[in-house]
Amino acid sequence: MISVFVMTACDPQENSDYSLGVMPTADQLEFTTTPTAEKANIIEIKNTSKVAGVATWDLGNSSTDKGENVTAQYPFKGTYTVVMTLYTTGGSVSVSKVITIENDDMSLLDTPMYNALTGGASNLAGKTWVFDQYYGGHFGLYPDDKTWTWFAAAEEKDGSSLYSQEFKFTQVGVKFNWTNNGSIYTNAAGVADLAGKGYPTSVAAAAGDFDVTYAPKANYTFALNETAKTITLSDGAFFGFYAGASVYKIRTLTEDVLELECASTIESGNNWIVRLIPIEKNIKPIIIIPLKEMPLTEDFESVVPKVIFTPDAMGSLTDSSYYNPAPVGINTSKKVFLYEKSTGFYSNIFFQANGYKFDLSEQNQITVKVFIPSYNDYITEFDVAGDWIANKKLKPQLAVKLQDSSKGGSAWENQTEIVKGDLETDKWIELTFDFSIVSSREDYDKIVIQFGAEGQAGPGIFFFDDFAFGK
Repeated sequence: MISVFVMTACDPQENSDYSLGVMPTADQLEFTTTPTAEKANIIEIKNTSKVAGVATWDLGNSSTDKGENVTAQYPFKGTYTVVMTLYTTGGSVSVSKVITIENDDMSLLDTPMYNALTGGASNLAGKTWVFDQYYGGHFGLYPDDKTWTWFAAAEEKDGSSLYSQEFKFTQVGVKFNWTNNGSIYTNAAGVADLAGKGYPTSVAAAAGDFDVTYAPKANYTFALNETAKTITLSDGAFFGFYAGASVYKIRTLTEDVLELECASTIESGNNWIVRLIPIEKNIKPIIIIPLKEMPLTEDFESVVPKVIFTPDAMGSLTDSSYYNPAPVGINTSKKVFLYEKSTGFYSNIFFQANGYKFDLSEQNQITVKVFIPSYNDYITEFDVAGDWIANKKLKPQLAVKLQDSSKGGSAWENQTEIVKGDLETDKWIELTFDFSIVSSREDYDKIVIQFGAEGQAGPGIFFFDDFAFGK
């Protein structure tokens, strides 16, 4: 019986709390527009409607706002249509009013934020901003406005149209000019939305996501709301990455940095961050890598070596802690490095310095003990990488090279290589590679060790131990 009573008492058909209100009418809405005593171009706007609701405003100057009382600035003379939309429980309705501004008031633009954005009223050429592409975090996703979900590293979007975007703000006339090379950047959701808006041509960008063919209009305007800290771009303009929004929240605005956030209108919950800098300051930083004299020694007795050699196209038997196959003569140590040359043409191992270049002025000697097995096939002629390779045989030799890792796959072009060839087999011998001939070089940070001769596909097993790089 109690259950029946509760269910009956809560019947929504008998509870007026669940009923919708009456749809408001335009004649019930009213608002006032009053110039402030200090400045005639600053207008105080107040909702004086006969019905209660939530008032939102289109201020006619490319700005919007919400609340019972709002303030709007109009630096330039002209007529502006203010539209109030009142949302009630019964629905929403809008009314408008035209206000007339008699004179320009450029003092409204002489503020730190306007001046930082545009370069000031005297800068008739305007101020151009571009993506801060050499700064990690110049573009990213911030769904909860607190924690980065993802941000672009320096130059990560090179290979897309993002870095071709230029945005010029001119204070006089509040003009916004946007130029690019005919494309904008967006993700899959943006591609779909733009296609529906008449921009159907897209290509996959080398940096990921998509470039869409999109030519900006010749002229736009902007509205800077210093109270709400927003920038609104006219006619659907946006800052290079399309997320459906033209209203941006200002996170940082100084003479050197403009960082903005926009809420995507095409993906629920996504807030995109863009960081811009003045175009003249978009200069790739020169990173000075220090020279260091860092002696290296490794006897390979530990499972985890002190000097890490990275394999490059090596055979699977390669092992930095392998039992000495011949613990006699000058090398009776227990463990050595087993080097298996694969059938790859350029099989090798290398050490690369982390965060410094080799100071070779005094530290320029590399010594190593090697064991060259006679059981390798040094007779057969193998396939070669190309007709520029004269030797087709596996060789009982060791080459040590110094390279500049920043050259990537072209590091061989300015390397220094020393080759010790026709080495005695089946015994430990000690070799010294004297790089004093390049003691003035300051670009090397990589040591390459290569047994057997490069360029040919002959496989082979080699051993070395007691590596040292010092004076």
